[in-house]
Amino acid sequence: MSIEIGSYEAKTKLPELLRGVQAGNRYTITLRGEAIADLVPAAGNKNADAIAAVEQMYQFMMSAPRGKGRRVDIKALINEGRA
Repeated sequence: MSIEIGSYEAKTKLPELLRGVQAGNRYTITLRGEAIADLVPAAGNKNADAIAAVEQMYQFMMSAPRGKGRRVDIKALINEGRA
């Protein structure tokens, strides 16, 4: 998942964005609404596997059926994994 940010804002908030990248966030820098660059963790990042796992879990959670009374039961998923 990538967060879009304008080039001016990226320039003024670069230290904040770099801290976000350290935490695993990814940013797409835009110029006049057009994507021009991606700010992503370096390939040698020690947390790359953990970041990928979190991203996969997020995608799984977003793909789960939703609706009235249909929620993902996290506790049940955890217990299922322990069996």
